[in-house]
Amino acid sequence: MDLQFIVSTAIIIATFALYIGIAVYNKAKVTSDFYVAGRGVPPVFNGMAIGADWMSAASFIGLAGTVMILGYDGLAYIMGWTGGYLLLTFLLAPQLRKYGRYTVPEFIGDRYNSHTARVIAALCTIIISFTYSIGQLSGSGVVIGRLFEIDAKVGTMIGVVLIAFYAAFGGMKGITWTQVAQYIILIIAYLVPVIFMSLQLTNNPLPWISYGELIGKMGELDRELGISEYFAPFTNGTKWQFMALMFTLMAGTAGLPHVIVRFYTVSTMKAARWSGAWALLFIGLLYLSAPAYAAFSRFILMTKVAGQRISELPSWTTSWVDTGKLQIADGNGDGILQWSELVISNDIVVMATPEIANLGVFVIGLVAAGAMAAALSTAGGLMMAISSSFAHDIYYRVFKPESTDKNRLAVARWTIVIATVLAGLVALNPPGVITQIVAWAFALASGTFFPALVLGVWWKRSNAAGVISGLLVGLGVTLTYIFLAREGMTLFGIIDTGAGVFGALAGFLTNIIVSLSTKAPSQKLQEEVIDLRYPEQMTFKDGEVWINDDATFNK
Repeated sequence: MDLQFIVSTAIIIATFALYIGIAVYNKAKVTSDFYVAGRGVPPVFNGMAIGADWMSAASFIGLAGTVMILGYDGLAYIMGWTGGYLLLTFLLAPQLRKYGRYTVPEFIGDRYNSHTARVIAALCTIIISFTYSIGQLSGSGVVIGRLFEIDAKVGTMIGVVLIAFYAAFGGMKGITWTQVAQYIILIIAYLVPVIFMSLQLTNNPLPWISYGELIGKMGELDRELGISEYFAPFTNGTKWQFMALMFTLMAGTAGLPHVIVRFYTVSTMKAARWSGAWALLFIGLLYLSAPAYAAFSRFILMTKVAGQRISELPSWTTSWVDTGKLQIADGNGDGILQWSELVISNDIVVMATPEIANLGVFVIGLVAAGAMAAALSTAGGLMMAISSSFAHDIYYRVFKPESTDKNRLAVARWTIVIATVLAGLVALNPPGVITQIVAWAFALASGTFFPALVLGVWWKRSNAAGVISGLLVGLGVTLTYIFLAREGMTLFGIIDTGAGVFGALAGFLTNIIVSLSTKAPSQKLQEEVIDLRYPEQMTFKDGEVWINDDATFNK
């Protein structure tokens, strides 16, 4: 048993103990605690929780690896995911908070006064969150597999057990405060290695400034090796794919149910806006660091691993080969590892970098703990979205409105356990790399919820028939394009990860055409929609804007 294993295990166990302690202390006792944390989370802490919810295994584990392998083209992930928060903060979050519901399907069901719309929205939430959770559980498998030097599939099932217990116990109240702790751990774990690498390679502790120095050197190395230059745009896809992927991730961000529900946990519209502002700051810390991480890792691999004798490669390569995520082959039989003979998965770049850069056992353990925090925090939020969609929107609002709080909480907890196990079984043989699987979830969200929510908040004429048709057509078009693109049938070079652009267009057009072709919503529903656009101290009544002075309403 080596020192690295002992240190990594100790750090991870200590962080797990912290998460479980927080979840137990903040155990949800009533449904408002379980679904929206009692609506009492301060904006700055909600911003951290949103950041942790957002910093999934895809961001923490996969993003830097994707940028390292795709170069310039990988920046679509960073710009799309960050830009989506601006859309969400300004277009939807405050208005949805003012409506005062527990979940996105509940908003859609009540806004359109339709149980059918509610159930379809709940099913869309389950499909999107389930797809996303496959990526998280696959990520936890990578971390646990490397830590214990076992197959990543066994690591995935260990992650399933941990997440099922942790998410089912505390509900949204427990998850919120554990996510605050997880954000602090994961951002420290992400920044420490990239700062140390910056010092090692450039003698500058600010990686966001210093990594530019290496870009020119990598260009020279790329030309020597005869490979496409790291910073050359559109070498791994067309301009249309870059734009489609960026739109898919932006629109998907604004329509992700497990992210939107975080804005329901604060007390006011103003607090929802501030939550979004804080979240952008906390998210930006990681996203601005990912390109530096990618550049440093690629430079070290090109200069210190490629070109070495295979018999003399560092010990970390053997450990990663055992996980199945690293492949080394001596294709030409010369005993020297060429760059083209090194096949490294996107999903292990961040995890392997502390070993590649020889940063010491504590940093390796810290990164492992941060990666687990990222996978756990997002998986917890996703399982809550699945649970609330089934237990609250389908079981309680449609089939059993007379059920007690105790029954609803029991159904919600069992839903989390079953959903986690099913997602874990699919994650044993994931259909793609982590960032790709997550991009599919965003494509589904952009094809379904983005049109439904934007039109639901900003177009009073949108009706139940329109939103039902829009959700179904958007979902169908997105899924169809993903499957066709994976078989090689694409339009304008847009592959499966950019499918959301077609789904969103279909969703908007269908909703608008069907709404205009059918009966308008009632006057009451239309006035509720207009009311959403005013700050919380204002309301729309009988065609007039009234201001609440805390005592009476005045025109």
